[in-house]
Amino acid sequence: MSTFTCDKPLRFISPDYQTPATQRLREIFDPANLQQVGTIGLGDAADVQAAIDAANAAQQGWRQTDAKSRAALLHRLANAIESDVECNREAARLMTLEMGKPFPEAMGELANCAPIFRYYAEMARDEAGKVAGTTQIGSFQHVRYEPYGVSVHIMPFNFPILLMCWTVAASLAAGNACIIKPAESTSLCTLKFMQHFRVLPAGLVSCVPGDAQTAQLLVQSERTHAVAFTGSVGAGKAVAVACAERMKPAVIEAGGSDPMIISKHAPLEVAAAGAVTAAFHLSGQICTSAERFFVVDEIHDQFVARFAEKTRQLRIGHGLEHSEVGPLVSQAARDKVMRLVDDAVEKGATVVCGGRIPPGQDCGWFYEPTILTGVNASMKIFHEECFGPVAAICRVADFDEAVRLANDSPFGLGASLFSTDLAEAMEAADRLQAGMVWVNNPLIDNDALPFGGWKMSGMGRELGRQGLDAFRRSKMVIIDHQPQIQLWWYPYADDQFYRA
Repeated sequence: MSTFTCDKPLRFISPDYQTPATQRLREIFDPANLQQVGTIGLGDAADVQAAIDAANAAQQGWRQTDAKSRAALLHRLANAIESDVECNREAARLMTLEMGKPFPEAMGELANCAPIFRYYAEMARDEAGKVAGTTQIGSFQHVRYEPYGVSVHIMPFNFPILLMCWTVAASLAAGNACIIKPAESTSLCTLKFMQHFRVLPAGLVSCVPGDAQTAQLLVQSERTHAVAFTGSVGAGKAVAVACAERMKPAVIEAGGSDPMIISKHAPLEVAAAGAVTAAFHLSGQICTSAERFFVVDEIHDQFVARFAEKTRQLRIGHGLEHSEVGPLVSQAARDKVMRLVDDAVEKGATVVCGGRIPPGQDCGWFYEPTILTGVNASMKIFHEECFGPVAAICRVADFDEAVRLANDSPFGLGASLFSTDLAEAMEAADRLQAGMVWVNNPLIDNDALPFGGWKMSGMGRELGRQGLDAFRRSKMVIIDHQPQIQLWWYPYADDQFYRA
């Protein structure tokens, strides 16, 4: 059986690593030191077709597998993920080298993968339809759920393996085959993780590294039937349009510019600590990172002082070293952050800390965790997704102004509040225009609760029952076990005609 290597381009069609047909290659570089990590192929039509052929063939058997047997195989996959520590450590190491994530966080990401397969294995066993109250005696009326066929999973770089597992687990549990198109910058770690899927039937899961061209080939194919996408708004729109033209269902998670409100009732020590993680975890490269802060005037200065004190304690460096803040994924990502910070400063914002490339770290795409105060709606950072280690703070008069400004955004993924006032917590849950609201505990998720956004942050949901329903379609079935002629059938009786 073929093995994984970084030295040559590969694709994966379970259970084998294969040499791709494409001649389009891309070298992968460590964003912390710009050293080469490996090489990937950017999948062309032949690579996409090979995965689609294998997936459609495998899905015919998988859709006919009973729910108990299907669940047993997904539990077997979870066992493989939990037991193969060597594979996970190498996947985590590659993730750090490819996109800069601190190694403990990469291992933490992998630790959350097996449970999602167990969750959906049992949910699909438990819930496969419902019987409705009949509209007439003698008629058995119910709905059942069936798989779409082959699902395509277009992944981001920031949580390349966990987010892939979120949608792949649901899709497999629903009875589909899956084709994964990883982010270019995290293809190697994803390919390594594919080793676990060898326990599943041949062809059921594939991984085709590639670029936007590869993704479009997968989305546009008549032999793929559902799409899950996580990434930028622009790319999400392109995927959504391509799916809409083909009436192909899609889950689109397109990021955001999440607000965090610091109330006058906030527990300031807890709020400052939570803000550091919410703003700077993974160098701010999380779709639910807190980017826009609305701090009530009464406690503004106290909060900023504590927030800055904790921020200055963060260590910046390579993810394989002792550090909390690694590099941004690319030069383009850092250039965008610098552009937004420079624009804010030019328009009157104050840099409390950060706002620069760390001294002595000119190699790699590092940027210091940055706190800006005096931010207002005239600044681009107030409206654009920064996706970097920057907390933009607006001083507000009260809770109501904070909510109004928090909602003044084209995005609506998540929103956070720090407050010990129950009324404010309830008002925030009711009034904040976001798919997720956190009070005193930002960023966490739950396999059993739907993840996704409002407005430009996307459509559809991952996780929870809605995450399973995204990969299956309903079929209404009505069975009359004692056939009889119905009164409303043609031809009508003479006394049913209305006489003018």
